Amino acid sequence: MVAVPLISFGMSGFFQRLRLTLDMIKFEHSVFALPFALTGALLAWRQDGRVPGGLGTKLGWIVLAMVGARSAAMAFNRLLDAEIDARNPRTRTRHLPAGLLSRRFAWGFTAAAAAVLLLAAANLNPLCLRLAPAALGMVFFYSFTKRFTSFSHLILGFALGIAPAAAWIAIRGSLDPRILWLTAAVTLWTAGFDIIYACQDFEFDRREGLYSVPRLLGIRRALMVSRLLHAGMLICLAALISVFRLGLLSYLGMATVIVLLLYEHSLVKPNDLSRVNAAFFTVNGWVSMVFFVFWAADIVLFGGNI
Repeated sequence: MVAVPLISFGMSGFFQRLRLTLDMIKFEHSVFALPFALTGALLAWRQDGRVPGGLGTKLGWIVLAMVGARSAAMAFNRLLDAEIDARNPRTRTRHLPAGLLSRRFAWGFTAAAAAVLLLAAANLNPLCLRLAPAALGMVFFYSFTKRFTSFSHLILGFALGIAPAAAWIAIRGSLDPRILWLTAAVTLWTAGFDIIYACQDFEFDRREGLYSVPRLLGIRRALMVSRLLHAGMLICLAALISVFRLGLLSYLGMATVIVLLLYEHSLVKPNDLSRVNAAFFTVNGWVSMVFFVFWAADIVLFGGNI
């Protein structure tokens, strides 16, 4: 009679810690890179419309791999930055510095998420499995970069940007250089919005000796760099439309992305960073989702084979 409540309490405690961990890594923000990965997968499928094992099954494993990789990367980042976060007034209430979650549980979650990535890669194809440790190393490496380079934003961008190329490999078993236009677009988009987010920590980064574009150039010039990176993203998307001979819906999707990016940059001023979170989280979530809806519709409904 006593054992049941004890087991229940133990399981309840585990799920409470799991919930806290998912909140810590902002699990819902997996949406940022996932639509671009799925677009890469659909472009690969568009080659001849044949996917060994079935497109639905492949997409399921791709989603699982993406979620595993991002979850492991975010948990690792929170672990590595726990002491820095504790000194930053903006981040000192995060779960690890606030003592809401143990480092031991966070490390266990990181290992489990990495295992999910490897499991998904093994069920995709041999090349995915061979490349999975390198992808994991890449997303882990980003967490160290703000300690020694102002290019950390671009490295984060590339960590997300490899997602569509990885999804292409998952579908085709090889890499087509054309998909690297989407890798470049995601890299520049991510770096651009990460610079906006980093503006909040300008004073802290300068005091702590951490590296960022805002610390290097100042907030005003950093926001200009962010705009240039997002302009570069649009150029890459235009090139992607050209090399894959996509249609009207892709152009409409790109036009909508332009409007959203203009709105994002209108929210943030050098002397007013109060709406950074809306620019970073809300608008960029819409950018990725709108992009996927338009481009997926173009590929599936009007793409044909190339």
